[in-house]
Amino acid sequence: MDFGVVLQCNPPAARVVELTRQAELYGFSHAWTFDSPLLWEEPYVIFSAMLAATRSITVGPMVTNPVTRDITVTAASYATLNEMYGNRTVCGIGRGDSAVRVTGGRPSTVAELSAAIPVIRGLAGGQEVEYGGSHLRLSWAPRSRTPVWVAAYGPKVLAVAGETADGYILQLADPTIAQWSIEAVRKAAVDAGRDADDVTICVAAPAYVTDGSPEQQAHAYEQCRWFGGMVGNHVADIVARYGVDGVAVPRALTDYIKGREDYDYNEHGRAGNTHTAFVPDEVVDRFCLIGPVEEQVARLRHLQDLGVDQFAIYLQHDAQDEVLRAYGQKVIPAMAERPLSRS
Repeated sequence: MDFGVVLQCNPPAARVVELTRQAELYGFSHAWTFDSPLLWEEPYVIFSAMLAATRSITVGPMVTNPVTRDITVTAASYATLNEMYGNRTVCGIGRGDSAVRVTGGRPSTVAELSAAIPVIRGLAGGQEVEYGGSHLRLSWAPRSRTPVWVAAYGPKVLAVAGETADGYILQLADPTIAQWSIEAVRKAAVDAGRDADDVTICVAAPAYVTDGSPEQQAHAYEQCRWFGGMVGNHVADIVARYGVDGVAVPRALTDYIKGREDYDYNEHGRAGNTHTAFVPDEVVDRFCLIGPVEEQVARLRHLQDLGVDQFAIYLQHDAQDEVLRAYGQKVIPAMAERPLSRS
């Protein structure tokens, strides 16, 4: 299993760069960022500094969308970074949440998302694509390569991930929901004539390492409760579209938003978000990895058995350095399969 870290582009940008550098030293393979232009600093600018400060780590948004930027601009950004630093970019993409809603916009349609994937991947891969009635190519980027990973919860976008994407991102760590989602993606891949193993599976969620005491557990729940609110925005869309019983979506994903009312994007992705009181401890525990190292390793092994290739840590809490260190020094080594030097 690979490991990633998900960062917010809060100023100073140098802090994001330093966390990326530390993550690489600890053995993380990916450094992701939020992508909401009004809420945080511009990630594509910071990506360049992240790549310049590292040697091997791959960077990208978790996640961008096809609405806030023209997708040809998105592709050209990846191709430029690849030319400067080697092919070390990945495009995480979804329909859009905070980036579009803060400006009063709407998420993309499923069709728009599906159409954007081959254009971004093709242009960022030096290939010719059809877009806007023309055949286009970034002629200056023949060796560039950027895989596209799709973030999804609902059935239609899960199908898009399986049919067209290089990877799938599930933004929560509940094994029951993960199993259902991964099976849906793999079925869509097979139905489209693909090898299901061609789709990389990434689970992303906050991790908070504790000593197992009730006091630290309670504190960790408060630090990570915001995540249930963020996921709830997407779940609310699914329920609005299908109804609770309108489609075979696990009740473990939909039931908890019954008490959800309004949501303030000014507090989006932040510990202490006052609009996430509806998220119970039980959901925080299922969606996030909270507890001692041994418990987190056990959950990660369960997810790995379900087919998860990467776990990406959302690091939006008051223990960023401590959790990054614990994963680098304890969790990642525990998950590594190291052959014997002599047998």
